[in-house]
Parts: sequence; C-alpha cells; structure tokens
Amino acid sequence: MTTTKTRVTAQDYSQLPETTQPMELIDGEIIVSPSPLDYHQEISVNIIMILMGLVAKQGYLRHSPIDVRLDEYNVIQPDVMWVSGPESACQRDAEGKRWYGGPDLVCEILSPGTAKRDRQTKFMLYEKYGTREYWLLDPANQWVEVYTRQEDKLVLVDVYHQTIFTSPLLQQPIDTKDLFALQH
Repeated sequence: MTTTKTRVTAQDYSQLPETTQPMELIDGEIIVSPSPLDYHQEISVNIIMILMGLVAKQGYLRHSPIDVRLDEYNVIQPDVMWVSGPESACQRDAEGKRWYGGPDLVCEILSPGTAKRDRQTKFMLYEKYGTREYWLLDPANQWVEVYTRQEDKLVLVDVYHQTIFTSPLLQQPIDTKDLFALQH
C-alpha cells in the first residue's frame, strides 16, 4: 500500500486556528512538535533577556511561537529571532500580523526531537532567505555554534563553550554562561 501526501501551502497553513502548539510548515508538510522542556524555555528566556539589553529599542525581538513565512511551502517558528528594521530581509505584512523572509538573527535551541531539522532543513532555509546570523544552542553540552552570513552562505564562526564571544551582527559580547544559567 502506498500513501499519498498532500502538500499544504502557506495560505492553507495560515487558515488554521491559532495555537500555542509548536507547529511549522516545511516543504509543504505540517510538522507538530511537543512543547519544549523546561530547560529549553529557560534558555529561551535567557536569550531574550540578554538580547533585550543589547538591542533595546532597535528592531523587533520575538520568540516562539511566531510564524515566519519564507515561501509558499515553508513557514517556520524560530525559538528566538531579531529583525533589525526596515532594511531587513524579514518584514511584517501591511496589517502587522505576520512576518515574511529570513530574520536577521535566529537562535534555535537544540532538543532531541528538533536538532536534525534545526541543523539541516531550517539551516538551509535561513541561509536561502537571508538570515544574517544563526545561533545553534546545545543545552546538553552548553555550547553555542555561531554562523554568520558571508555573501550568500551562513559560515561557522566558531563553537563557544563557557566563554565570551562577540556576535558578528550585533558587535556585542555574549557570555555563554549567561545563556545557559538556571534561574532557580
């Protein structure tokens, strides 16, 4: 027996009811994930707090769940994203409801169920649609892979563990210990 898959478009996807359930449209397939673990959420809050101090009133800082439409068959939800402003590849629609294009900075927190997708499929999509800097955070090992755009590619800058690195895009120091700190 063969199964037939129906590709869903971004237009179809946008007609679904609002939900806080992590869900993405990748290559026309709706992918539903369980809610992230608590430590994942804690890291997400840490990233937001750190970035709030760095980008303050510059651009737009958002966290999942938030849909970012890349094309007709791809709508992704970055864990954390920052859009610098009007010059960015990522913009809101005229009604200010949805985002389109690659955010300037994307932070994805790896979890066992999403690590492969974050490293491969979403990486290629962010690269294709103009993301300027991409952080992959590994909670288990407490390191951050930082990628930056060079021409039309995202290139690995370095892997940082228990150290301070300078974000190529923000030109600001980030302490990896603060990213993975527990708030108790």
